[in-house]
Amino acid sequence: MNGDLNDYIEYRLSRADKTLNDAKLLANSNSWNSCVNRLYYACFYAVSALLVKKGHMIKTHNGIRTLFFKDFIATGIIEKTFGEIYSDLYDWRSEGDYADFVDYDKDTVLPVINKVEEFIERIKNVIKTIRS
Repeated sequence: MNGDLNDYIEYRLSRADKTLNDAKLLANSNSWNSCVNRLYYACFYAVSALLVKKGHMIKTHNGIRTLFFKDFIATGIIEKTFGEIYSDLYDWRSEGDYADFVDYDKDTVLPVINKVEEFIERIKNVIKTIRS
């Protein structure tokens, strides 16, 4: 893998971390729908880095989700619980962004923040195991 792809992977992981921090700020402001959006994108950036490390350049949310499940969840490389978190956030983000009368609350969203933090760390650890 050349330097440009490694730079891209690091950039995406950095964006995942920054976006998670944004989600925490939104949680502190009780802005739960926006927090869900940022939690999803934190996972999305981490997963996209993982797939690039594996040699895939996918451009759509659904394509990234599908390949992540096929290559990492179905194979057991990444635990099913992390796949459930990603899938839930994928759905919640779509509902929160596009559906009317969807209002997430503290009890639903707050527990997910730590899970997303663990998710990102798990992705980073798997990336370290993939040979370039």
